[in-house]
Amino acid sequence: MRKTTHFYYFLLLILVSMTFYAQTYTISGKVFDSESKEPLPFVPVLIKGTTVGGTTDFDGNYSITTSKLGDSIVATYVSYKKLTRAIKRGESQVVNMPMVLEGVNLLEVVVKAGENPAHRIIRNVIANKEFNNKRKLDAYQYETYNKVEFDLNRIPKEMREKKLFKPIKFVFDNVDSTNSGEKPSLPIFITEALSEVYYRSNPTLKKEVIKANKITGIENTSVTSVMGDMYQNINVYDNHILVFNKDFVSPISDNGFFYYKYYLEDSLFIGSTRCYQIRFKSKRPQELCFSGNMWISDTTWAVKRLEMSIPKDANINFINAANIVQEFTQVDSTWMLSKDRLVIDFAMNKNQVGIYGRKTTSYKDFKINQPKETKFYEFGDKIVVEDSALLYSNDFWDKNRHDSLSIREKKIYHMIDTIKTLPVYRTWVDVLTIFVSGYKVVNNFEIGPYFNLVSYNRVEGLRTRFGGRTSSKFSRWYELQGYVAYGFKDEKFKYSLGFKSFISKKPHRQLIGMTYKSDYEILGQSQNGFSQDNIFASLFRTSPLTNLTRVDQTYAWYEREWVDGLTSKVTLIGRTITPLIANAYTYYKNDGSIATKENIRNTEVRLNMRFAYKEKFISGDFSRISLGTKWPVMQVTYAKSLQNAFRGEYDYQKVVLNVSDRIRLISLLGYTDYTAEVGKIFGAVPYPLMELHGGNETYVYDYMSFNMMKYYEFASDQYASVGLFHHFEGLLFNKVPLLKKLKWREVVTCKALWGSVNEKNRKTLIFPTTLNALGNEPYVEITAGIENIFKVFRIDALWRSTYLRPKAIDNFGVKFGFQLAF
Repeated sequence: MRKTTHFYYFLLLILVSMTFYAQTYTISGKVFDSESKEPLPFVPVLIKGTTVGGTTDFDGNYSITTSKLGDSIVATYVSYKKLTRAIKRGESQVVNMPMVLEGVNLLEVVVKAGENPAHRIIRNVIANKEFNNKRKLDAYQYETYNKVEFDLNRIPKEMREKKLFKPIKFVFDNVDSTNSGEKPSLPIFITEALSEVYYRSNPTLKKEVIKANKITGIENTSVTSVMGDMYQNINVYDNHILVFNKDFVSPISDNGFFYYKYYLEDSLFIGSTRCYQIRFKSKRPQELCFSGNMWISDTTWAVKRLEMSIPKDANINFINAANIVQEFTQVDSTWMLSKDRLVIDFAMNKNQVGIYGRKTTSYKDFKINQPKETKFYEFGDKIVVEDSALLYSNDFWDKNRHDSLSIREKKIYHMIDTIKTLPVYRTWVDVLTIFVSGYKVVNNFEIGPYFNLVSYNRVEGLRTRFGGRTSSKFSRWYELQGYVAYGFKDEKFKYSLGFKSFISKKPHRQLIGMTYKSDYEILGQSQNGFSQDNIFASLFRTSPLTNLTRVDQTYAWYEREWVDGLTSKVTLIGRTITPLIANAYTYYKNDGSIATKENIRNTEVRLNMRFAYKEKFISGDFSRISLGTKWPVMQVTYAKSLQNAFRGEYDYQKVVLNVSDRIRLISLLGYTDYTAEVGKIFGAVPYPLMELHGGNETYVYDYMSFNMMKYYEFASDQYASVGLFHHFEGLLFNKVPLLKKLKWREVVTCKALWGSVNEKNRKTLIFPTTLNALGNEPYVEITAGIENIFKVFRIDALWRSTYLRPKAIDNFGVKFGFQLAF
């Protein structure tokens, strides 16, 4: 009996011991500047003697929950003295941490009655911007190190315990504390890049050579080209700073006094540089301005240090918070950026699961005014990724990183690599692929697009379609694609089969391809419109779709990118166009009688040149996504028919010029997009080969179409069109108390079209009664709308102001649209 009792005591002792050691406690508090009392974001806080720690959030708050013991916590931050504070072992407690700037000697600030003293300092900063901006130099060169990380954050406990997350439960178990006092995060992507950047001012040229790159969490090497320095740099000396395609006003803009309030907070030494600390914030709520602090050198009036964030009330989507920290160092009388940190919290809504992004950049080995020969820089802003960039070992990175990886970051590399081996990771990737591309990946093939599987129209009735393409697992150099469709009303099959293949990928893309298709089309439909077999077109048509045409087409092409931004494409097209209504194509014979044609046969060779200066892309295996350009995008297309070749019946030439751009003049007033196009056909052609101006017979707004025009309503053999789209970015709604919380944005549009058809072409094929040529006045439609409704919708009211229809109500319309934009 005694032995049994001792055994129970022993078990009890073990349980008590386990309970003691498993007990967790929480240390929380705020980290702030000891003088200004401003909170310090993103400060690492660590329990001394352990690897347990956390990072302050945008308001300087931190929280560490752990079972590990320690006697003190340590906070370290750039330009601040290291701070250690004692803690009570094993007890939950609040410990605030006032940090002191490194080498700071406070100076007396004398403020006299009259002008705001901060205004005098800011005026001097603005007056000396050109001198202090590194772009004044004839040339500069430096080495840069970029580190970018993305985490899935705010994952609640109940979600982590669901079956979906069970295979990666070890990730959360491996996290002793949370960043920013929030729920545990799931690392999904981390990359490092080491590069050399070269710049010269006359002519203005820039080149970046990415020497080494390390990527974990994404299988796309083209991401390397945008993870260097060239597309990550925020220059505070610019009047406007483009962040997430939003035009923010710099705190030292030439017009800064119109947008900002400035306050002189202190005068101090940072190292050996005497600085004024200026606090700034927007004058008006919800404008695209920053708030924060900057430290200004009192002799050169240059920015020594900058800490700024996007205000929480700014009219920008999916950004819970964003913070920018920059430090500058003087190199040969020029202030160069030495450290840069950008932290952004992305989420659909404030408390939902989101993505936490961190970018840290450092710069060293500066060379000033030592320009290289012009040919070295090549064309535009050139990015070169060395062939060996992805091949370097961990030893190389340990020796060449500007800053060593933290213990947490080392764990992230291992965790991401482990997660990618799990079946659940492949499931998530497949779901995301279906949502974004419309295709389901099945080994060597991709089935889809899913939105074309089933549709309905008046001609075919219920239409089903099955198709797909080969996947990257099959080949990253060539792709086969095709589909078969069947209409249950017309009882006819439609089909397509084709391929495309790379000839080369470096230094620039070259591809060839060929497709044969026999299917119904809406002739003249805009490239952005729903195809006739898209399920969304079936659901949102304003009238039954009847004006379809059978097109049998052979399409062969060769595409080449000559330099970054300049692409050419040569195409040979053979088409047989057959109306679905008997005797639909009629024409006048020489004796004046009317004859019919069964179909139209045409063969055409086409050359397209597209130029977008400094445009860059993220490339998939074959498709790629443009990252945009600040310059106009220009396209020229020349087409020549081949009469009697491959049964071609017509002899003509066609020239089209298109230009589009975004204009940003005054940030307060928003921005304007425009597109303009002119075209002319030389020779005799029937109306199906003319420019059939794109109408829109759905309730979904299409920016490339004339939304109040029907299909086959107007045709031209020479024409000019212009579209203006002005986005006010909430200029008016931001001032209305009940509306500003909704963050709606105003948008207005005007589209105009001039065109004509010569007399000879009117007789080549008789126009149907629904098709017209434009007269002396242009076709004009005007739109006023609200965008950013629930962050993803827009509603537009449209007015057709010329070529009015008999019923007044038919000249007005309402359409909606979907858009994801910051």
